[in-house]
Amino acid sequence: MIPAFITVRVIDIIDILLVAILMYTVYNLIKGTIATYIFITILIFYVVWLLVKDNMLLMGSILGQIIGVGAIAIIVIFQPELRRFLILFSTRYLNKAGSSFDSLFTGLSHRKPVVNLNAIIQAVMNMSKNYTGALIALQRKSLLDAYIETGEIISAETSSRLLETIFNKNSPLHDGGVVVVDEKVKAAGCIFPISENYALPQDYGLRHRAAIGLTEQTDALVIIVSEETGSISLAEGGEIQPLDTKALLKILEEKLLVEKW
Repeated sequence: MIPAFITVRVIDIIDILLVAILMYTVYNLIKGTIATYIFITILIFYVVWLLVKDNMLLMGSILGQIIGVGAIAIIVIFQPELRRFLILFSTRYLNKAGSSFDSLFTGLSHRKPVVNLNAIIQAVMNMSKNYTGALIALQRKSLLDAYIETGEIISAETSSRLLETIFNKNSPLHDGGVVVVDEKVKAAGCIFPISENYALPQDYGLRHRAAIGLTEQTDALVIIVSEETGSISLAEGGEIQPLDTKALLKILEEKLLVEKW
Protein backbone atom coordinates (compact mmCIF):
# COMPACT_ATOMS: atom_id res chain seq x y z
CA MET A 1 0.00 0.00 0.00
CA ILE A 2 1.45 3.35 -1.06
CA PRO A 3 1.47 5.82 1.85
CA ALA A 4 -0.28 9.09 1.22
CA PHE A 5 1.96 12.06 0.71
CA ILE A 6 2.09 14.63 3.47
CA THR A 7 0.50 17.81 2.26
CA VAL A 8 2.01 21.10 3.35
CA ARG A 9 -0.25 24.12 3.20
CA VAL A 10 0.83 27.74 3.11
CA ILE A 11 -0.73 28.23 6.55
CA ASP A 12 1.49 25.41 7.89
CA ILE A 13 4.61 27.20 6.66
CA ILE A 14 3.42 30.44 8.24
CA ASP A 15 2.72 28.55 11.48
CA ILE A 16 6.25 27.11 11.57
CA LEU A 17 7.82 30.49 10.85
CA LEU A 18 5.82 32.20 13.60
CA VAL A 19 6.80 29.52 16.14
CA ALA A 20 10.45 29.82 15.08
CA ILE A 21 10.34 33.61 15.49
CA LEU A 22 8.68 33.23 18.89
CA MET A 23 11.28 30.73 20.10
CA TYR A 24 14.12 32.92 18.81
CA THR A 25 12.66 35.96 20.60
CA VAL A 26 12.32 34.01 23.85
CA TYR A 27 15.91 32.82 23.53
CA ASN A 28 17.19 36.38 23.03
CA LEU A 29 15.27 37.55 26.10
CA ILE A 30 16.58 34.89 28.48
CA LYS A 31 20.08 34.20 27.15
CA GLY A 32 22.77 35.04 29.64
CA THR A 33 20.39 34.81 32.61
CA ILE A 34 19.55 32.08 35.11
CA ALA A 35 16.16 31.82 33.36
CA THR A 36 17.93 29.91 30.56
CA TYR A 37 18.44 26.87 32.81
CA ILE A 38 14.91 27.10 34.17
CA PHE A 39 13.49 27.18 30.65
CA ILE A 40 15.58 24.15 29.62
CA THR A 41 14.43 22.25 32.72
CA ILE A 42 10.78 22.97 31.95
CA LEU A 43 11.31 21.88 28.34
CA ILE A 44 12.89 18.61 29.50
CA PHE A 45 9.94 17.94 31.82
CA TYR A 46 7.54 18.50 28.93
CA VAL A 47 9.44 16.20 26.53
CA VAL A 48 9.63 13.43 29.16
CA TRP A 49 5.89 13.80 29.82
CA LEU A 50 5.14 13.38 26.10
CA LEU A 51 7.21 10.18 26.05
CA VAL A 52 5.75 8.52 29.16
CA LYS A 53 2.15 9.73 29.36
CA ASP A 54 0.73 6.73 27.40
CA ASN A 55 3.00 3.98 28.79
CA MET A 56 3.89 4.95 32.36
CA LEU A 57 0.63 6.02 33.95
CA LEU A 58 1.95 6.99 37.39
CA MET A 59 4.89 9.01 36.09
CA GLY A 60 2.71 10.47 33.38
CA SER A 61 0.12 11.52 35.96
CA ILE A 62 2.73 13.20 38.18
CA LEU A 63 4.36 15.06 35.30
CA GLY A 64 0.92 15.94 33.95
CA GLN A 65 0.07 17.69 37.22
CA ILE A 66 3.34 19.64 37.02
CA ILE A 67 2.65 20.61 33.40
CA GLY A 68 -0.90 21.61 34.38
CA VAL A 69 0.35 24.45 36.58
CA GLY A 70 3.27 25.21 34.30
CA ALA A 71 1.65 28.26 32.72
CA ILE A 72 1.26 29.97 36.09
CA ALA A 73 4.79 28.98 37.11
CA ILE A 74 6.21 30.40 33.87
CA ILE A 75 4.44 33.72 34.42
CA VAL A 76 5.83 33.95 37.96
CA ILE A 77 9.36 32.80 37.14
CA PHE A 78 9.77 34.73 33.91
CA GLN A 79 8.00 37.91 35.05
CA PRO A 80 11.04 40.17 34.38
CA GLU A 81 11.58 38.64 30.93
CA LEU A 82 7.87 38.91 30.04
CA ARG A 83 7.86 42.55 31.17
CA ARG A 84 10.93 43.26 29.08
CA PHE A 85 9.38 41.54 26.04
CA LEU A 86 6.18 43.59 26.29
CA ILE A 87 8.13 46.83 26.72
CA LEU A 88 10.40 46.15 23.76
CA PHE A 89 7.52 44.99 21.58
CA SER A 90 5.38 48.01 22.35
CA THR A 91 8.17 50.55 21.91
CA ARG A 92 9.77 49.04 18.81
CA TYR A 93 6.69 48.01 16.87
CA LEU A 94 3.49 49.52 18.24
CA ASN A 95 4.96 53.01 18.56
CA LYS A 96 6.22 52.86 14.98
CA ALA A 97 2.86 51.62 13.76
CA GLY A 98 1.08 54.35 15.71
CA SER A 99 3.34 57.04 14.29
CA SER A 100 2.78 55.76 10.76
CA PHE A 101 -0.97 55.68 11.32
CA ASP A 102 -0.98 59.23 12.67
CA SER A 103 1.09 60.49 9.78
CA LEU A 104 -1.62 59.35 7.36
CA PHE A 105 -3.93 61.99 8.82
CA THR A 106 -1.45 64.73 9.60
CA GLY A 107 0.56 65.90 6.66
CA LEU A 108 1.86 68.72 8.86
CA SER A 109 3.79 66.69 11.40
CA HIS A 110 7.48 67.40 11.85
CA ARG A 111 10.09 65.89 14.09
CA LYS A 112 11.73 67.87 16.83
CA PRO A 113 13.90 66.83 19.80
CA VAL A 114 12.41 67.56 23.23
CA VAL A 115 15.64 67.03 25.17
CA ASN A 116 18.47 69.57 25.44
CA LEU A 117 20.96 67.26 23.76
CA ASN A 118 23.65 69.93 23.38
CA ALA A 119 23.80 70.45 27.14
CA ILE A 120 23.93 66.71 27.80
CA ILE A 121 26.64 66.07 25.21
CA GLN A 122 28.72 69.00 26.51
CA ALA A 123 28.46 67.70 30.07
CA VAL A 124 29.32 64.14 29.02
CA MET A 125 32.34 65.39 27.05
CA ASN A 126 33.65 67.41 29.99
CA MET A 127 33.08 64.60 32.51
CA SER A 128 34.80 62.12 30.21
CA LYS A 129 37.88 64.36 30.00
CA ASN A 130 37.94 64.76 33.79
CA TYR A 131 37.26 61.08 34.52
CA THR A 132 34.05 61.93 36.35
CA GLY A 133 31.62 59.02 36.59
CA ALA A 134 28.07 59.69 35.43
CA LEU A 135 24.78 57.86 34.94
CA ILE A 136 22.08 59.72 33.00
CA ALA A 137 18.71 58.15 32.11
CA LEU A 138 16.60 59.73 29.39
CA GLN A 139 12.89 58.93 29.64
CA ARG A 140 10.99 57.87 26.52
CA LYS A 141 7.61 56.07 26.53
CA SER A 142 8.11 54.16 29.79
CA LEU A 143 7.52 56.45 32.78
CA LEU A 144 10.42 56.52 35.24
CA ASP A 145 8.41 57.92 38.16
CA ALA A 146 9.23 54.95 40.42
CA TYR A 147 12.96 55.62 40.01
CA ILE A 148 12.57 59.40 40.25
CA GLU A 149 11.02 58.93 43.69
CA THR A 150 14.18 57.17 44.94
CA GLY A 151 16.26 60.32 44.44
CA GLU A 152 16.18 64.03 45.14
CA ILE A 153 13.62 65.94 43.08
CA ILE A 154 15.24 68.80 41.15
CA SER A 155 12.95 69.60 38.20
CA ALA A 156 15.39 72.12 36.72
CA GLU A 157 16.21 73.06 33.15
CA THR A 158 18.88 70.78 31.73
CA SER A 159 22.29 72.41 31.52
CA SER A 160 25.84 71.12 31.30
CA ARG A 161 26.82 72.95 34.51
CA LEU A 162 23.98 71.36 36.43
CA LEU A 163 24.89 67.84 35.31
CA GLU A 164 28.58 68.35 36.00
CA THR A 165 27.77 69.74 39.46
CA ILE A 166 25.57 66.75 40.30
CA PHE A 167 28.26 64.23 39.34
CA ASN A 168 31.12 66.12 40.92
CA LYS A 169 32.96 63.80 43.31
CA ASN A 170 32.20 66.11 46.22
CA SER A 171 28.47 66.15 45.53
CA PRO A 172 26.30 63.98 47.81
CA LEU A 173 24.28 62.95 44.74
CA HIS A 174 27.15 61.82 42.50
CA ASP A 175 26.80 58.09 43.25
CA GLY A 176 23.22 57.82 42.00
CA GLY A 177 21.64 58.28 38.59
CA VAL A 178 20.04 61.33 37.01
CA VAL A 179 16.66 61.11 35.27
CA VAL A 180 15.99 63.54 32.43
CA VAL A 181 12.39 64.01 31.29
CA ASP A 182 11.94 66.18 28.21
CA GLU A 183 13.84 69.44 28.77
CA LYS A 184 14.28 69.03 32.54
CA VAL A 185 16.49 67.17 34.97
CA LYS A 186 13.74 65.69 37.13
CA ALA A 187 15.80 64.03 39.86
CA ALA A 188 19.35 63.11 40.92
CA GLY A 189 20.81 60.47 43.19
CA CYS A 190 18.27 57.96 41.88
CA ILE A 191 18.61 54.22 42.43
CA PHE A 192 18.38 52.04 39.30
CA PRO A 193 17.90 48.26 39.35
CA ILE A 194 21.07 46.20 38.96
CA SER A 195 21.06 43.75 36.05
CA GLU A 196 21.03 40.06 36.99
CA ASN A 197 22.66 39.06 33.71
CA TYR A 198 25.59 36.91 34.86
CA ALA A 199 27.14 36.94 31.37
CA LEU A 200 28.12 40.62 31.59
CA PRO A 201 31.87 41.35 31.44
CA GLN A 202 33.61 41.29 34.80
CA ASP A 203 34.99 44.79 34.30
CA TYR A 204 31.49 46.31 34.30
CA GLY A 205 31.00 48.33 37.47
CA LEU A 206 27.77 49.19 39.24
CA ARG A 207 27.08 52.13 36.91
CA HIS A 208 27.14 49.92 33.83
CA ARG A 209 25.11 47.17 35.51
CA ALA A 210 22.55 49.70 36.77
CA ALA A 211 22.25 51.19 33.29
CA ILE A 212 21.66 47.76 31.76
CA GLY A 213 19.24 46.86 34.56
CA LEU A 214 17.11 49.95 33.95
CA THR A 215 17.01 49.38 30.19
CA GLU A 216 16.00 45.76 30.74
CA GLN A 217 12.86 46.94 32.52
CA THR A 218 12.08 50.14 30.59
CA ASP A 219 12.70 51.67 27.17
CA ALA A 220 14.89 54.42 28.63
CA LEU A 221 18.22 55.41 27.11
CA VAL A 222 21.02 55.53 29.68
CA ILE A 223 24.35 57.31 29.19
CA ILE A 224 27.31 56.09 31.23
CA VAL A 225 30.66 57.80 31.79
CA SER A 226 33.27 55.57 33.37
CA GLU A 227 35.09 57.03 36.34
CA GLU A 228 38.09 54.74 35.77
CA THR A 229 38.64 55.16 32.02
CA GLY A 230 36.51 58.17 31.05
CA SER A 231 34.88 56.07 28.33
CA ILE A 232 31.33 56.88 27.22
CA SER A 233 28.66 54.23 26.67
CA LEU A 234 24.96 54.08 25.85
CA ALA A 235 22.62 51.41 27.18
CA GLU A 236 19.35 50.45 25.49
CA GLY A 237 17.20 47.33 25.61
CA GLY A 238 19.53 45.55 28.03
CA GLU A 239 22.54 46.06 25.78
CA ILE A 240 25.40 48.52 25.99
CA GLN A 241 27.76 50.01 23.41
CA PRO A 242 30.80 52.31 23.74
CA LEU A 243 30.56 55.55 21.75
CA ASP A 244 32.30 58.83 21.21
CA THR A 245 30.34 62.06 21.69
CA LYS A 246 29.71 62.51 17.97
CA ALA A 247 28.20 59.06 17.55
CA LEU A 248 26.27 59.47 20.82
CA LEU A 249 24.70 62.73 19.63
CA LYS A 250 23.65 61.15 16.34
CA ILE A 251 21.98 58.18 18.04
CA LEU A 252 20.20 60.37 20.59
CA GLU A 253 18.90 62.66 17.84
CA GLU A 254 17.45 59.63 16.04
CA LYS A 255 15.87 58.00 19.08
CA LEU A 256 14.56 61.00 20.99
CA LEU A 257 12.59 62.62 18.22
CA VAL A 258 8.83 62.82 18.71
CA GLU A 259 5.94 63.84 16.53
CA LYS A 260 4.87 67.49 16.80
CA TRP A 261 1.87 69.12 15.21
